[in-house]
Order: sequence, then C-alpha cells, then structure tokens
Amino acid sequence: METRLRPDIADTPLKGVRSNIVQSIRAFRVQDLQDGARALGQHFLYANLANAQSKQDVLDLLAQQFILPAHFGKNFDALYDCMTDPVHKSGPQPGFVVVLEQIPATAKFDKEAREQLLDIFRDTADYWADRKIPFRCFYSFL
Repeated sequence: METRLRPDIADTPLKGVRSNIVQSIRAFRVQDLQDGARALGQHFLYANLANAQSKQDVLDLLAQQFILPAHFGKNFDALYDCMTDPVHKSGPQPGFVVVLEQIPATAKFDKEAREQLLDIFRDTADYWADRKIPFRCFYSFL
C-alpha cells in the first residue's frame, strides 16, 4: 500500500476552491486556511491591515507581515513584482494561500484603492496560473 506524503486537496478546507482565485474569506477561518496550506505544503502569507489608514500604511504592513525584501519600493507595481518574479526565480513553488484581513475602508484608502490592491492579487493569481502553480487569496474588509 502506498502512503501519500501530502493529503489530497479534498482532505483540506480548500476543497472546492479554484486554484487561482481572489475571493472573500466569508465562510473560511484563517486557522483553517493556514492548516490547509500547511497540509498541502504551500506557502501561507497573512496580513492584518486593520491599523492601516492609507495606501502607504497598507504597503508598509504588507512589507512587514509578508517579510518582503528590503528593496521593496512600497508601491503597487513593486508589490506585484515581489509576489511574482523573485519568488519564481527562486525555484519550483508548491503553491500559495494568502489572507488579507481587514482591508481598510477610509478616506485615504477608498474603494478605488481597495480594488487596485485586489487587482494586484488577481494579476498575481493569473501569473501563477500561467505557471500551473495554485495561488489562492482570501480577503475581508474592515
């Protein structure tokens, strides 16, 4: 009898979730998503953005909580670059589960800014889909 080293996705809370998607966290608990990522051997990235008031605050918190490289330019283009190219160049990737919790809704981080942020993660999901690597991003608003 053959023993699997990693469980099938059907054995995790991620069952039924497309491999490359950005979606509301709604029915998921952060701990379950982290456990699912761990079970599948995938990277888990978590950021709580509740204390952010502006785009710069959001980027600072992402840099800190995702442990982005020191050269991170703290703009949306640089965020996309950090989520794709250097990671891709570091070798084969097992997949990603990303949680953006409590994205702010403030005058300095309005609906347009929130959509721009989510677009970065949608573009990142597309980037990894082209390489057949799962990238699932879950978000909630404050």
